Amino acid sequence: MSRTADVVVLGVGGFGSACLAHLARRGISVLGVDQFLPGHDRGSSHGETRIIRQAYYEHMDYVPLVLRAYDQWRELEAESGRSLMEICGLALAGPSDGEAIQGSRLAAKLHGAEIQDLSPRDAADRLSGFQIPEGFEVVFEPPGGFLQVEDSIRCQVDQAISHGAQLAIGEVVESWSSSGDAVTVQTNRGTIEAASLVITAGAWASSLLLDIDRVPDIQVLRKVLLWNPVRTQSYTVETGGCGFLFEMPHGTFYGFPSLDGKTLKLAEHSGGVPVADPHTLDRSLTDADVSPVAKFVRQVMPDLDQKPARHAVCMYSMSPDGHFIVDRHPDFSNVVFGAGFSGHGFKFTPVIGEALADLALEGATDLPIDFLNLDRFSKTDEPQR
Repeated sequence: MSRTADVVVLGVGGFGSACLAHLARRGISVLGVDQFLPGHDRGSSHGETRIIRQAYYEHMDYVPLVLRAYDQWRELEAESGRSLMEICGLALAGPSDGEAIQGSRLAAKLHGAEIQDLSPRDAADRLSGFQIPEGFEVVFEPPGGFLQVEDSIRCQVDQAISHGAQLAIGEVVESWSSSGDAVTVQTNRGTIEAASLVITAGAWASSLLLDIDRVPDIQVLRKVLLWNPVRTQSYTVETGGCGFLFEMPHGTFYGFPSLDGKTLKLAEHSGGVPVADPHTLDRSLTDADVSPVAKFVRQVMPDLDQKPARHAVCMYSMSPDGHFIVDRHPDFSNVVFGAGFSGHGFKFTPVIGEALADLALEGATDLPIDFLNLDRFSKTDEPQR
């Protein structure tokens, strides 16, 4: 079976679905290829929720991108009639010289991101159910909140289809090639011919980018999400519950308000076990998965049970410096890719999808993504923070 399109997108998760929607809205003939159904639980974008925030401590250049993403999430909600983003605030806590506290304050200073420094008394009042470790500082970001992750992906796919996009689901990509003017994709179900190719394959991206010598190794890490029973209602949005991130001596932990009044989702952002093959990801729960989170719960969240009621397993695709890689193929101008989103990318999916669509159609974008291109890996300077 042979098919044609103007652009073919390999991987229809968070970033692929967003790119698909942007291309379709522009009237482009676009085909999205994925081995799984949209909103699946086999990759990196599942588990009900993802944090969204503006005071971006990881790198100051993310702030203009995430601000645009906020607008795009609201536009997607308005266009679809669905509720995808909940603004409930976000608390960040840690040592004063830690990355989260220092970086959030720098983002506020440089870009006007809204944060509030909380005194110990204010923190105790605002963060009911939390026990702030001695010596920690706390900042609160009122515009922070969370996204409904599976719903967001399905919504972006639905919007793409409503504008004419096509899907090829249950197809495994075997190879691709480019002549510079056209691309050919071979799957287990046939051949696809297109003018341009976008690769947004998450944990499978490395296998599709092997021919690019300048793309550094992207390490895939196994990450576990836990839902622990709550003993009080202090963690719900209705009672003032918010998102949170704590830089502890034994790791960095984050979580969400309780959505059902019965359990609360939390996880360790640091650490992770390397995954050799995404298809054989270990989805069982081990004592090693629970122990560091249980220690955090003992120290910080006394109204939460230490033993999870359920769990899910996903994957981080880590670039060497922890920042995204978004660029054109150095040898084929009609091939673009987004990879190495390093466990903090989902909130950016609409704006990175827009950038990928620009690159695929125009070869360039006005969006400020230069700090995410391949050239940085040929430089010795440390990335700006």
